Amino acid sequence: MPLHHRSAEGNVFATSFGSNVDLEPLSKYKLPEKSTSPRFIKDFIRDELLLDGNAKMNLATFCQTDVEEEIHYLMDLSITKNMIDKDEYPQTAEIEQRCVHILADLWNSPESATTIGCSTTGSSEAAMLGGLALKWKWRLKRQAEGKPADKPNLVTGPVQICWDKFCRYFDVEQRQIPVKKNEVGITADQIADFCDENTIGVVPTQGLTYTLAYEPVKEICEALDRLQQAKGLDIPVHVDAASGGFLCPFIDPDLVWDFRLPRVKSINASGHKFGLSPLGVGWVVWQHAADLPEELIFNVDYLGGNMPTFALNFSRPGGQIVAQYYNLLRLGREGYFSIHNNCRDVAKALTKRIEAMGPFTILYDGSNGIPGLCYTLQDEAASPFTLYELSDHIRMRGWQIASYKMPLGRETETIQRIMIRNGTSMDMAMMLADDLERSIAYLNKHGSKASTTSTSFAHL
Repeated sequence: MPLHHRSAEGNVFATSFGSNVDLEPLSKYKLPEKSTSPRFIKDFIRDELLLDGNAKMNLATFCQTDVEEEIHYLMDLSITKNMIDKDEYPQTAEIEQRCVHILADLWNSPESATTIGCSTTGSSEAAMLGGLALKWKWRLKRQAEGKPADKPNLVTGPVQICWDKFCRYFDVEQRQIPVKKNEVGITADQIADFCDENTIGVVPTQGLTYTLAYEPVKEICEALDRLQQAKGLDIPVHVDAASGGFLCPFIDPDLVWDFRLPRVKSINASGHKFGLSPLGVGWVVWQHAADLPEELIFNVDYLGGNMPTFALNFSRPGGQIVAQYYNLLRLGREGYFSIHNNCRDVAKALTKRIEAMGPFTILYDGSNGIPGLCYTLQDEAASPFTLYELSDHIRMRGWQIASYKMPLGRETETIQRIMIRNGTSMDMAMMLADDLERSIAYLNKHGSKASTTSTSFAHL
């Protein structure tokens, strides 16, 4: 969660809505002594929220911003249900279990009917649970062999920040592989140099937050097979499929990245990204139930029944899980394919428009990864504007697009990324392209490179 602080006392807000003009002013930062009209408080907060960006025009986020009316209804039904209380809300628990087995089957688990998994608050929590299982399995193996288990390491590429958090919070050395020049992710030939007997696992990303490309999971597993043959190191893989987990099965079904690979022991995904559910749901599934150590499972009985649980969080609403189940049943394979394939078509068309504008080098064109695109300036030193300035200027029209530094290995390069999600139509994309052309024309004339960090994007 973000940490908040303020340096000075905030202002009071005036009571100026309708018949509430006679009320005493209220502070924004102190609890009032008396109750206030619910309509007044609703109107005040509504007006404050007008200052937020338009979520539909936020093309920096991976998260779903377009939901059907039926989901609003189901979320409202579930708003007071605590999904952790499986004795009180057994049908919500049953729906969660159904989702786990649907995903296990979708990701080709050989034991999809009996394997284990759970929902989480998002794929960051899901990733950490996958990482904990890797650490515990490694430690149990080392202890059984009578070897020290005090220096675990995890091998990653340019991962989302949740893996940095995992390594710091759970005392694991992170070995991040640098990205080669002209590459958009790690390559299989880099893996062996970073692994040893203390490596608890390797984490390829099925849809990088930096460049949107898929990392070569199958080739990475094959490299680990060769390493095992050469040195006897049997190193498991956890696939961070925060985005790709709800994309590949539908628009890249022939791509082998999932439980078809025996070395892949667990997969996490975000339901609220390309799973098309509202914010607040992620999933983690293990290939076999035995891949999750029993020592990590807690049995809780104080809510009325004995419930096994594996989570960093505890109480949370059940609506997002119900919404995920709605999407799975409502859309099916056909619906997910149609939505995601359309997003990919929009991304390709937008790529062509942006490439024709002149000053950019396309790094990823939306054709074989996450729907979207990313690019750099062809000559950053000679350009009259920076990508940060372009992000700032395009925001004047309401668009939010991300600019940031590339990951380790290419960290001197600045990149701009545009996401295409459900709800981003071809018409919207072409309007964005028109506004980009106007912004480029303005910045070519007036750009000063005064802004270099103002809208730098964080991969949270």
